[in-house]
Amino acid sequence: MKVLTVVGNRPQFIKSAPLSLAFRAAGIDEIVLHTGQHWDDAMSQVFFDELGLGEPAYRLDLHTADVETMRPAIRAVVETERPDWVVVLGDTNSTLAGAQAAGGTPIAHVEAGLRSGDLEMPEERNRIAVDRIAALLLCPDEGAAEQLARESVPGRTEVVGDVMADATRLFAPLAPAGRRVPGSYLLCTIHREANVRPERLTRIVSGLNRLTEPVVFPAHPRTRTALATLSLAPHVELVEPLGYLELAGLASRARAILTDSGGLQKEAYWYGVPCVTMRPSTEWIGTVEAGANTLVDDDPDRLVAAVAAARFPAGAPSLYGDGHASEQIAQALHASLTRT
Repeated sequence: MKVLTVVGNRPQFIKSAPLSLAFRAAGIDEIVLHTGQHWDDAMSQVFFDELGLGEPAYRLDLHTADVETMRPAIRAVVETERPDWVVVLGDTNSTLAGAQAAGGTPIAHVEAGLRSGDLEMPEERNRIAVDRIAALLLCPDEGAAEQLARESVPGRTEVVGDVMADATRLFAPLAPAGRRVPGSYLLCTIHREANVRPERLTRIVSGLNRLTEPVVFPAHPRTRTALATLSLAPHVELVEPLGYLELAGLASRARAILTDSGGLQKEAYWYGVPCVTMRPSTEWIGTVEAGANTLVDDDPDRLVAAVAAARFPAGAPSLYGDGHASEQIAQALHASLTRT
């Protein structure tokens, strides 16, 4: 069996690492295509290097998030390689472009069925569009599968767990202690398109500046550009983007995590660290229902209050699988191909 895995940004590089290991163990021939949606070394190559990912067979180096630009280039690779499956991960523009470029090749969508209910988010629109055309929908939990049933999607649904849990199980123990921060500290990441708009970012920064604890803030290049016109208080330390392992080390030791990242909301949960999410909604609603994650949108007052109150709940349930989703995905691809 041959699969073409389409990746393009930081979260997908992390998700693809345990998946590639499982494919190799299952005897699946995997071809990795990197769209170039993230091309900066700090947001791309570092993940291939530290997670031991093989060099992608195809680097499109398109340096864009535009679906219309990515789609024909991906389609050309599909026609050349003729894979049995096109595997797409998550909810980025690379995910949508890869799915739309598959043509008649069956699509397997990893992280299918997630919904935040916020159609203003491009990621939400991407999830819905990909789920409608995927032949195999690989869900992180039963809630996602139930959502797909409500939407009557035509593809086959399987609950396999979350490949990010696999990455946490496999790679987080390798994380270094990272930079030394005296005493307790907060970790902050901001990268969503909506949150780097001036009006929202100004309100979020106002909240960060009112906190009393040290804040370590690894800044996405887009975020750093947007911050140029704003002033951060001395306790907010702006640093360069970090690789997965160094960020994992910082996140797992933080007093609380402040983020707009979907992946980091889950990682905070698995590390047992309370999370404050600077979004009005989340696709990872289980973390909120468990009391481990608080949504504050861009409200500085709510942000300050949520950080002050942030505690990880005792007896929090296990969420999103057992850390072996990748093996189940490999099995599902084999089984689904046999049925077709």
